[in-house]
Amino acid sequence: MPSLLITNAHLLDPEVGELSDASWLEVADGRITDTGTGPAPAAGENTQVIDAAGATVMPGLIDAHVHILLTTFDAREAQDWTAGYATVRALAEAERMLRRGFTTVRDVGGADWGMARAIEEGLATGPRLIYGGKALTQTGGHGDIRPLSDDQHPCCQVRPDFAQVADGVDEVRQAARDEFRKGAAHLKMLLSGGVASPHDEVSAVQYSDEEMHAAVEEADNHNRYVTVHAYHPRGVNRALRAGVRCVEHGNLIDDETIDLLIEHDAYLVPTLVTYEMMQRYGKDAGMSEASHRKVSDVLEGGLVALEKAHKAGVNLVFGTDLLGQLHVAQLEEINLRAQVQPAADIIRAATTTAAKLVGLEGQIATLQTGAHADLLVLDGNPLENISTLTQPQTRLRYVIRGGQPLAIASS
Repeated sequence: MPSLLITNAHLLDPEVGELSDASWLEVADGRITDTGTGPAPAAGENTQVIDAAGATVMPGLIDAHVHILLTTFDAREAQDWTAGYATVRALAEAERMLRRGFTTVRDVGGADWGMARAIEEGLATGPRLIYGGKALTQTGGHGDIRPLSDDQHPCCQVRPDFAQVADGVDEVRQAARDEFRKGAAHLKMLLSGGVASPHDEVSAVQYSDEEMHAAVEEADNHNRYVTVHAYHPRGVNRALRAGVRCVEHGNLIDDETIDLLIEHDAYLVPTLVTYEMMQRYGKDAGMSEASHRKVSDVLEGGLVALEKAHKAGVNLVFGTDLLGQLHVAQLEEINLRAQVQPAADIIRAATTTAAKLVGLEGQIATLQTGAHADLLVLDGNPLENISTLTQPQTRLRYVIRGGQPLAIASS
């Protein structure tokens, strides 16, 4: 693999939240080998040199809540897709995420080992894909999308899909073990109703304490963790007491939830942009009327919950949860968070804190020597103007994934 040398740069350290004194960065075999001040080292014969000309170099972003498989709102249409067609569409969306500056994504429902392997082997272009396989849903839960007219029991859940139905402690254990067998880095449980599921309420409580404890025990046994889809304290607080490591959404959390998140050193992944985009464009994208009516239930609470969690010092992680045609708004999550968070904290949520959540601290989302060379070369300083990150067509010169530069900006 050719080496890489970036010169005349301003290096952004996300953990500190400042630009460092270093002006050059060296890469070999896909890893950062050195950084420094003053004159850059001489480039080797097979070294590609990027003159940053004063641009900012920072770690690539992490989106910790994506569904690359969910590329349409039309569930009936998706049921007619073959596994191959659905996978091709998913990998195409993964490449678009990389071009927006996301060098790592955590998929929390749908992606599998084959998609991750295709990207790692270079058969497809995309971010580092950390996947959890299928989420677990109870019968009638957020992930059970069968129409009300369907009286058949779920069977042979082998096609690519967002979730699988598992009821009772034994089925939850079996499903968890099977996802870990297939390489899942985490297990997701759906503990409340949701916007995209038309037949349940957002505040509904799903799964029992015994089922949650079984999932957490299996995850611990496999050196993995459980993350949960939940909005309301009725579900979130039970999950945190059961030992889950991460909460997705959490729009309606209360003060007790904040205390539990702090007490258990757990992580919260708010996903504000998905509700904003569904409110604006969901119907046009094919969202059902029943789902669209539920958006307002969580839209207003999301920003309030984020601000409370931020002020309390909760481990906050960047996530978007966009579906179908709305994936294009992925970077708008930054602008929404900027209403209540400083730029440095938003950047940390999308870099170092997210890396801790996925167990890759020091390996990704950092400019430390030895880390994967997943980098952005940006015109402008996002610490001074966070919207710099939201304009890839004009501000993002290069996305570098594993030491391989991909030119982005047209100017």
